[in-house]
Amino acid sequence: MTYVGARVYRLDDPRKLAGRGQYVDDLALPRMAHVAFVRSPHAHARLRRLDVAAAARFPGVVAVLDGEGAAGLCSPWRGVLDHFAGMKTGAWWPLARGKVLYVGEPVVAVAALDRYTAEDACELVQVDYEPLPAVLDPVAALEPSAPLIFEELGDNLIWCSRLEAGEVDAALHGAHRTYRQHSAFGRHTGVTLEPRSLLASYEPTARQLTVHISSQVPHMMQAVLARMCGLDEHNVRVICPDVGGSYGIKIHVYQDDVAACLLAMKLGRPLKWVADRRESFISDIHAREQRVDVELAVERDGTMRGLRGRVTAPVGPASAYPRSSVVEACQVLRLLPGPYRVRNYACTAEVVAQNKGMTSQYRAVGHPIAAACMESILDLAARDLGLDPAEIRRRNLVRSDELPYASCTGNVYDSGSYRAALETVLRAADYDRLRLEQAELRAEGRLLGIGLSCFIELTGPGAQFYGVGGAPISAADATTVRLEPSGRATVLTRERPVARRRRPLVFVSVALRHRQLTNSPSSCRSSGTCSRCRCGS
Repeated sequence: MTYVGARVYRLDDPRKLAGRGQYVDDLALPRMAHVAFVRSPHAHARLRRLDVAAAARFPGVVAVLDGEGAAGLCSPWRGVLDHFAGMKTGAWWPLARGKVLYVGEPVVAVAALDRYTAEDACELVQVDYEPLPAVLDPVAALEPSAPLIFEELGDNLIWCSRLEAGEVDAALHGAHRTYRQHSAFGRHTGVTLEPRSLLASYEPTARQLTVHISSQVPHMMQAVLARMCGLDEHNVRVICPDVGGSYGIKIHVYQDDVAACLLAMKLGRPLKWVADRRESFISDIHAREQRVDVELAVERDGTMRGLRGRVTAPVGPASAYPRSSVVEACQVLRLLPGPYRVRNYACTAEVVAQNKGMTSQYRAVGHPIAAACMESILDLAARDLGLDPAEIRRRNLVRSDELPYASCTGNVYDSGSYRAALETVLRAADYDRLRLEQAELRAEGRLLGIGLSCFIELTGPGAQFYGVGGAPISAADATTVRLEPSGRATVLTRERPVARRRRPLVFVSVALRHRQLTNSPSSCRSSGTCSRCRCGS
């Protein structure tokens, strides 16, 4: 059954429509305390002195944790992917140590009987900051004289890569026209219905940690928290109640999340943290801050002859963990040619450290930037050549008879009807009539804009996509296989809900040919290679 045009039954609709949704902030456990954070007001500063004594004595405060205390409870983490050659980055700690690297970095965690008390106690923490030169501009950050965010790394360059295909210089030199364009993209972030939040509970005698967290990656967080907190993975339980939006914001490891879990383990009692809106704006990952230079060469008829680009992507002080902060720039690098036939291509991507909040993978990673750059320079070429914007796209889109098409960046387009899709949109919009209307209105001095954009989207990255790069992202599907006394196996696996049907759980019972799964070698009478027992023959 197709999902297109069908009413799809969603399993959680009845509960939510009845007002029975449950977020992390709705949860409460016995003896639960609340945590608040002292955060840096400086983009770059040395921590000269830290005094938490007054906060620790404040009525209602149950614990205070600073950077040195947190460092004794876990190891740092680095967002480096193995298959990104030459990539390097500084280490993240749960709380700032030695110096702060961005506005909003958590410096001290205070746990109290309620959130109000915790926030009042945070105001009693005395921090003596020595401001340092802040590295904000990505181009200036690469200058030899630029202040270093991590002195031990030698520079502020996290990763650099270049893709080349064909003869770009010759293509640009011999083209009928060449066009250059510089694009600067500002930062943005998501504003989720529910901010980042967690409730951590630790049982010291069993060394078991349970974390209710607003996250889209519970399996990943289980593995990450086990490593960071020094626990066996089976002793870490991660539960995601209803998640009020994520869009990629809640797939990363954050300093405050880890600090809250460590403090809960230190206390041996449940500890809740829910970010307020200001905390979200300064501590959630941001995205899209990039500068892209593009040079396009075309023939007289508008067909592309060559494309050259340069991507400069500042990503905050250090790369995010575990997916890293280099993927968005890498996506722009590989997606810039879009669905067009480009055989001569060269592009360089530089990922740069800066004293701003961390950026990383956010919804449609790299796609909007690549599409905006490619589509706008195509419009520039169309205007100069006197071509309709739709026509210049027709002449350059990959044709159906060319599929599967291996792009100049290594992507393989296995299927698609790009030209047919464009024509369908033009007919549906009555494009020719819109152009006539546009001309009439412009003659009257009124401006009517018509925009066209063709793009492709990479979909379906799974555990294997990240695993080859060294990012420990586990799969999110689970299956239970149970051996019955009868010798049969019962398999329980979750199925996607089907339109107008309620079949969330599938039970499969399978008879086993070989009842005795652990035959001894002496009982095996198999000739040749035995695949039914452990005799090794």
